[in-house]
Amino acid sequence: MRLGLIRHGRTDWNALGKIQGQTDIALNAEGIRQAHALAARLSNEEMRWDGIVTSDLSRARETGRIIAQKLGIPLLPPDSRLRERYYGAIEGTTDAERMEKWGPDWRKSDSGQETDEAVRSRALSFVEEAASSPTNPNILAVTHGSLLAQLMQAMCSNLEDKPIVNMSFSVMERVDQDWKPLLHNCALHLEQPHAGRH
Repeated sequence: MRLGLIRHGRTDWNALGKIQGQTDIALNAEGIRQAHALAARLSNEEMRWDGIVTSDLSRARETGRIIAQKLGIPLLPPDSRLRERYYGAIEGTTDAERMEKWGPDWRKSDSGQETDEAVRSRALSFVEEAASSPTNPNILAVTHGSLLAQLMQAMCSNLEDKPIVNMSFSVMERVDQDWKPLLHNCALHLEQPHAGRH
């Protein structure tokens, strides 16, 4: 089984440096172009996918819809376990606002945000359920940056721990009970000439 992990396309809040968390912010025009760019890449690759599942937040759902339509694969019901981390009072703040209120260690502040352990637990629950399917499908999952960073570290601890960029694509392959990274945080499709034009 292969699991393709996708971070949704760009939003206006991404552009402003605002933490989105579980606030439901839509893709902007650039994010839509990015989704089309990855869809075009996947349609030209040999690897085939059986379906796509997304977080239930609209920025992930719309990204998945664009890719599913291009690849001609089912857009499966959304899964709330793929939602972004809940950031509590931090949601909607810019970097400057976070620094002023909580300082450089804002990620460790007592602001009502979901813990790393909780994020990993629900994301791994989704992955293990997908991996236990008797049909062994190759699934694409569209989700969010903080969740993906936690999930991929949990799946493969020797992966480079770096920010997951908008519209990046990673592929993990199940080998016995372990996961092997075939591709990590790749956004080459965004660097192609005319990327995302449609």
